[in-house]
Amino acid sequence: MAPDVRHLLSKIDANAALDRVLPMSSYVSDGLGQARLSLALMTGFGAVALVLAVVGVYSVISYSVGQRTREIGIRMALGARPGRVRTSILVQGLRLILPSLAIGSAGAWILSHFIGDFLFETDAADPMTFAATALLLLAVALAGCYVPARRATTVSPLTALRAD
Repeated sequence: MAPDVRHLLSKIDANAALDRVLPMSSYVSDGLGQARLSLALMTGFGAVALVLAVVGVYSVISYSVGQRTREIGIRMALGARPGRVRTSILVQGLRLILPSLAIGSAGAWILSHFIGDFLFETDAADPMTFAATALLLLAVALAGCYVPARRATTVSPLTALRAD
């Protein structure tokens, strides 16, 4: 189609030149390049933040469980079921996670108004996005709590009682 357009344009104005003939999708793609780069960077930083959050939760809970090794050993020696011990460790983790999640969500809602100009066809304070993000972080944090909890219940009570 480009040769036909060049021919018609030369009939209308002999001095006019038609240099760059591209499909409209290429022009749209070029215009959205900066937005795509910003989205890729935000996604990357978000993934790094999620990994750091998981490592942090795992580290804190693992340290806490390590400090409670004797207590867990005594409970297991007295007949506590492993499921009950795991539940108590997960509840301890939830006591840390839920207030942190509430504070983080409030901060994100406040800061979301500053990035509203970068978003296309969505609200900066979209409730579904906030709910999905909170559920994802909760699930990941609980997984970070479950690993030390499971590890603590697999230790023999005798080994746990000997540890200092």
